[in-house]
Amino acid sequence: MSDSEDAAPAMKRTRVYYGSLEEKERERLGADTLRGSDAVKAGIEAGNINISSGETMDMEERVSERQQEALAAFERRRRARQIMVSTDDAEVKAGLRALGEPITLFGEGPADRRERLRSVLSVVGPDALKKSRRDEERAKRSQDECQQTWYHEGSAHLKDALSHTSTHSPFILNYQTFSLIMIKMHKSLRNLNNFCSQIGDDRPISFCHFSPDSKMLATASWSGLCKLWSVPDCSLIRTLRGHNTNVGSIVFRPQAGVSLDQSDVSLASCATDGSVKLWNLESDEPVADIEGHSERVSRVSWHPSGRFLGTTSYDNSWRLWDLEVQEEILHQEGHSKGVHDIHFHPDGSLAATGGLDAFGRVWDLRTGRCVVFLEGHLKEIYSVHFSPNGYHIATGSGDNTCKVWELRNRKCLYTVPAHQNLVSAVRFQPTDGHFLLTGAYDNTAKVWSHPGWTPLKTLAGHEGKVMGVDVSPDGKLIATSSYDRTFKLWLTE
Repeated sequence: MSDSEDAAPAMKRTRVYYGSLEEKERERLGADTLRGSDAVKAGIEAGNINISSGETMDMEERVSERQQEALAAFERRRRARQIMVSTDDAEVKAGLRALGEPITLFGEGPADRRERLRSVLSVVGPDALKKSRRDEERAKRSQDECQQTWYHEGSAHLKDALSHTSTHSPFILNYQTFSLIMIKMHKSLRNLNNFCSQIGDDRPISFCHFSPDSKMLATASWSGLCKLWSVPDCSLIRTLRGHNTNVGSIVFRPQAGVSLDQSDVSLASCATDGSVKLWNLESDEPVADIEGHSERVSRVSWHPSGRFLGTTSYDNSWRLWDLEVQEEILHQEGHSKGVHDIHFHPDGSLAATGGLDAFGRVWDLRTGRCVVFLEGHLKEIYSVHFSPNGYHIATGSGDNTCKVWELRNRKCLYTVPAHQNLVSAVRFQPTDGHFLLTGAYDNTAKVWSHPGWTPLKTLAGHEGKVMGVDVSPDGKLIATSSYDRTFKLWLTE
């Protein structure tokens, strides 16, 4: 081991100062401040440091506002979780509507709509919906109270006058009396029997119609001949010659044989060649021709006033003619196919038409517009007829059914599964409309109660399809015409 390694390392001695260092530290800090202030002044002069002119920002208020908003949002979420909202989407929409909110937003589903209602209720309060519903119920109740019938005390003279009016009114019947009348009528209809059968022509008889006094029956044939028969003995009165092709219908004028003279126009007929002819009761030749339709004219019908005549044609239109001025006053289009039948309302304000497009239409003659659209048949409509009550219409169709329509609500009241083949004709009882008569290509005619639509009687006896039916104005006789070239009269025993 050497001497150098044995030698101990030299110790570093620290210098110890005696006395206070406060003055020296103050001098040092003062020198640093002077140097810093000089640097700041130099930076300001150079444009590197910008100092505002005393503007300050209160950070505490901004922080407090954000905190309050966050707390309010948390509170709304807490209240929303506690609000019970219906899961029925209809009730949710009703609640939104009651609160004045849109019931749905674009792309919004039932769950989103429910959460939106919950969110709205968390803001306005859960009682707001109940309050709005109470207000609606109160408004509705007050409206109902305003619409209720109310009475005030009248004098004794008013009571006597009303009693006198009620006892002398022919239209007031109690329920028991009305029921007895209906039972008696249904019983008589169930006893309908064939009273007379007559061969009317060499060709099928397409139409039959009673005169207003129920003393004559007019028949139309495919031979082009129209004939007048006495009722009830079914003897031939006159043969009307003028058409050269199939006659579609012949109808009596409303006042024919009652207030019109024998020389006045009393009948109208139409044929498949588009011709329409007018007849009187004195001659077997037509007194006038009506020209205008270019295709087959299937039906003609008199207006209740007897002044106007309606015609339907396969040129997709029907026309109204004024016989006093002898001109066409209405040319109405609207059906997409041929128009087959027409009938006028008992008061003359409306006209009903049925077409090959399977639709029926009710027209207002005062404006010329279609006011009711009868949609429901599956095939062509071949017959339309107004009930005497004025608000029921019967239609017969190629779908083997007869539909009864309610004009007051513009809907189908009842569908009568009437026959097994095409329904060619429908007729209401002309006096009271207490029964409905239908004829069809299944060789039968049927009588149905009205209302109720129960079958009362099936008139069977024709060997061919029934092409026309009619009820006498006095309600005692029923006539049917057939493809078997005969017409029959039916009478109760």
